[in-house]
Amino acid sequence: QVQLVESGGGSVQAGGSLRLSCAASGYTVNKFSMGWFRQAPGPEREGVAFISRDDITEYADSVKGRFTISKDNTKNTLYLQMNNLKPEDAAMYYCAADTKNIVGLGPRDWYMYWGQGTQVTVSS
Repeated sequence: QVQLVESGGGSVQAGGSLRLSCAASGYTVNKFSMGWFRQAPGPEREGVAFISRDDITEYADSVKGRFTISKDNTKNTLYLQMNNLKPEDAAMYYCAADTKNIVGLGPRDWYMYWGQGTQVTVSS
């Protein structure tokens, strides 16, 4: 059974940094396409960062140069390093995974497995 558990969210001031973690169980991260999504109040869940099984990464334009996605195969964990945070980055952040060889940052429908989310708050 695949499980994803996010952690690392919190409250920071604008310009600050956070590192989100997504601990995986039931599979190994290097065999899955994985991504980070976020959802502010409302129905839309926005793709933020993506990493392929071959470690190819892609980012939403709004976070390029500030966020970095990575994974540690030995710890079976996905990360999202977030620097220079802005108030508009505040949201619930989710990690997602799928067995398909996904290429590029795509919509939430491409992913089968989801974590429960971790909240990020950024004050101005």
